[in-house]
Amino acid sequence: MDDYEVRFNDVLLDIFDGILITEEKALRTGSFSDLTIAELHTLESIGLYDAKTMSETAASLGVTTGTLTVAVDRLVRKGYVNRERDREDRRIVRVMLTKKGKLAYRIHSKFHHLLVERITNGLDDDRRAILLGMLENISGFIREQVRRYDYERLSVRGDLAKET
Repeated sequence: MDDYEVRFNDVLLDIFDGILITEEKALRTGSFSDLTIAELHTLESIGLYDAKTMSETAASLGVTTGTLTVAVDRLVRKGYVNRERDREDRRIVRVMLTKKGKLAYRIHSKFHHLLVERITNGLDDDRRAILLGMLENISGFIREQVRRYDYERLSVRGDLAKET
């Protein structure tokens, strides 16, 4: 890698690590120190208002319903989530945030709001648009890499299944 690529890579890693560390430290020192980052993101995916199905929530998080079930079990025990069966179709399980879950959601949302506000403070509309465009390009590239990795992983599993 040339000097530019090294610096670019270092900045990306620094941003990624810094956001994760800041979120974790804010969690550990706040009122919701019993939550993990993954659990907070699960609360975010469930959302403040309407009850969502487990399938909808799992899809938005990119996990299986089995993985989500484990997370929701913990969140129910901790008092952040309620779970109930659909009245019309008992096979469907809906999840919604409790009052405590909504408070954690709002505080975490405020963290992200402040993060964006501080990063973009002082930028005019043109620079904000340029920054957002660059971040969207980076995000799109990363999403594509994740999809490619998932596809390759599933293809290898399929090949292995055919051999046995």
